[in-house]
Amino acid sequence: MNLKQFLDDHNVWHQFVTKSETIHTADAAHATGIELHKVTKNLVSITDTGEYALLIVPGDSKVNLKEVAKMLDVKKVRLVPFSDAEKISGYPPGGTPSVGHKTRMRTLIEKKLLNFETVYCGGGSRDKLLEIRVQDIVKLNDAIIAELVK
Repeated sequence: MNLKQFLDDHNVWHQFVTKSETIHTADAAHATGIELHKVTKNLVSITDTGEYALLIVPGDSKVNLKEVAKMLDVKKVRLVPFSDAEKISGYPPGGTPSVGHKTRMRTLIEKKLLNFETVYCGGGSRDKLLEIRVQDIVKLNDAIIAELVK
């Protein structure tokens, strides 16, 4: 997947932040000096009906999978293993962006993130973050805005 090309093709304002290679959001925030609540977790999940969903939450929060299941009108949602996430999104865990995935997924974004003009997410690889406008994440994914965190 070519994230920069996707962003350019959709005329999306963005900038990349180079950092040391990390997988977890707390490590990425520490490596860049960006506040953890402005670095998103982009979690690839699967429902009991086999549908993939992307869950976008602040890095300092834990997703409430029971609430997500209600929002998606399914019985159960679970996070996919790291080994499967890259096959679905097209990006390695730690580099998964909030937009531009290999597989189109229903996307849910934590409503607290709408308090920010921009957030930082995986930049397509483990050594970059992407700064992007929250409204562009919502628009490009046709995202459902909801309370997703505990």
